[in-house]
Amino acid sequence: MSHEAEIVAAHHLTPTVKQFRLRVPDHEFEFDPGQHTTVQFEFDGEGTEGAADPGDTVVRPYTATNTPGGDQVTLAVKRYDDGLASAYMHQRRVGDTVTVGEFEGNLSVEDPDEDVAFVSTGTGITPMMAMLKRYLDVGEGHVQFLYGEKDEEHVIYRETLEQLASEHANLDYTLVLSDSDYDWDGRIGHVQDHLDDVFESVDGRDVYVCGVPEMVVETKEELADLGAPDDRVFTEGWEDGVVEE
Repeated sequence: MSHEAEIVAAHHLTPTVKQFRLRVPDHEFEFDPGQHTTVQFEFDGEGTEGAADPGDTVVRPYTATNTPGGDQVTLAVKRYDDGLASAYMHQRRVGDTVTVGEFEGNLSVEDPDEDVAFVSTGTGITPMMAMLKRYLDVGEGHVQFLYGEKDEEHVIYRETLEQLASEHANLDYTLVLSDSDYDWDGRIGHVQDHLDDVFESVDGRDVYVCGVPEMVVETKEELADLGAPDDRVFTEGWEDGVVEE
């Protein structure tokens, strides 16, 4: 079942990522934090040649960054040069309506009583934000939150994460930037290369991983090398398709 949602707020989080707050009056969004909805629209023929035919329905998944329980949902959408849906969304303005689908997906917090880690890159952070907020509300353990981006300009939700870390003693937030030419005195490289430094041990917590498939696969391999049980590592790949091993 789909819904017509009004855009009630929209602003840039980074030069390429825009956040939208959507509202469906008299409707309560029910989902597990970490699940995604879809944005659906009819392609008008403008955009990447050959990506779709005019009149085709385009359907793309986007993960809510807020927690459920109200008539609004928040999506963060990165614009790609050849992206039909991302271009469509970035052209939307407050007051416009968009069609959103039902929530689905398997990525969600398995056990709020366990210590957890969230490892993500790019817009793979979006399900992690909803899962983190829910865990901080109901969880009982310690949280390691590792996030990787190219440079500071493109870091998503940095202020939110720093505020949450200051408010919750059980949350440790680590930012890793991959651009080695950038003037940055923090951790540099790929986020998966810092797991051994950040974790005292990985076999005592559930680990959630989301990012491009290559990052997800490499992170799973590194976690296995460090002794993380396979049944305590939960993953989701995005952008380039489903992770294949």
